[in-house]
Amino acid sequence: MRYSMHMGFHDGDASQREAGARGAVKGRATMRDVAKRAGVSLKTVSRVVNEEPGVSAATIAIVTAAMDELSFQRDLLAGSLRRQDRRSDSIGLIVAGVDNPFDAIIHRAAEDAAAANHVAVFAASTNEEIERERSLVRAFTSRRVDGLIIMPCGRDQSYLEPELTAGTPIIMVDRPPVGVAADCVISDHQNAAKLAVEHLLAAGHTRIAFLGDLSHIASLQARKDGYLEAMQAAGVTVDPELMAIDNHSENAALGTALRMISSAHPPTAIFSAQNRVTQGVVRALYERNVHKKIALVSFDDFPLADMLNPAVTVVAQDPYTIGRLAAERVFERLENPKLPVKTITVPARLVRRGSGEIPPPADE
Repeated sequence: MRYSMHMGFHDGDASQREAGARGAVKGRATMRDVAKRAGVSLKTVSRVVNEEPGVSAATIAIVTAAMDELSFQRDLLAGSLRRQDRRSDSIGLIVAGVDNPFDAIIHRAAEDAAAANHVAVFAASTNEEIERERSLVRAFTSRRVDGLIIMPCGRDQSYLEPELTAGTPIIMVDRPPVGVAADCVISDHQNAAKLAVEHLLAAGHTRIAFLGDLSHIASLQARKDGYLEAMQAAGVTVDPELMAIDNHSENAALGTALRMISSAHPPTAIFSAQNRVTQGVVRALYERNVHKKIALVSFDDFPLADMLNPAVTVVAQDPYTIGRLAAERVFERLENPKLPVKTITVPARLVRRGSGEIPPPADE
């Protein structure tokens, strides 16, 4: 809802001039305060706020001027209950962590798409906690958001069925839904991971480590499957000591990588399946001064990855497109709730920068 900012007073309107001289209201201004300031009825203010027909331009100017003076803000929730379409002009975005560069770009893209539709985005983080995901969904739906974009962290999203049945557009990003039919916008995690590992295999590596995030995350499982598929197709036996998941922080990944590269049979290459995990791996490689000896490919880019020496080879996703398409799908569903459920796959690409092209030792 946008208001025109008309600041002028009209000659001959003594009640308006008198109202302008009154003191400011305490606390948040209400429509009753606006009516008192403007010298009009509460009904008139309500009609202006809700853009109802039949109000003169002069009266609209007086009321909007009073709104400006009092810093009046429309109660969107109350207004949505009166509107025929019951919309709040807001959507909820639930990601793993708004401080993660990947999630932050999805947030930015959703905001840009929403702004084009004059809609606000409320964002929150689950920190990959399943109960927190459910709690945030309850919090957003109780505030009557028009739709939800969710990066699910649990293995079961069937709890969303009542909201979907009620007609709330719910779009999953980065990870497909489990236990419920809902739209999703994702990367091709498994094939992209397979591409990364095939790149290392083609360079001659066979001792390729896999470091991943939490095991209950669907995208992690898909990336692990891609790693195993590539290794199996190449006839390479996977050393269980070179597979480590549940690294949920940079420090956890740092410890895991240090243990691997300090072992009697260290990896000659590492496939890191998440950007924060990669940051821990990079720290370990530099700490042991083997960053030019052990190859590294990361799933997901991260800030300054291209400034390291060597720069980090990555499987680059397109989080901006993911976020934009997810928000656009919310608006499509608001206009046509009967659209068939679909999965939108956004391509990822291998970006060669140097770390993934380090060859194995000659005696491997």
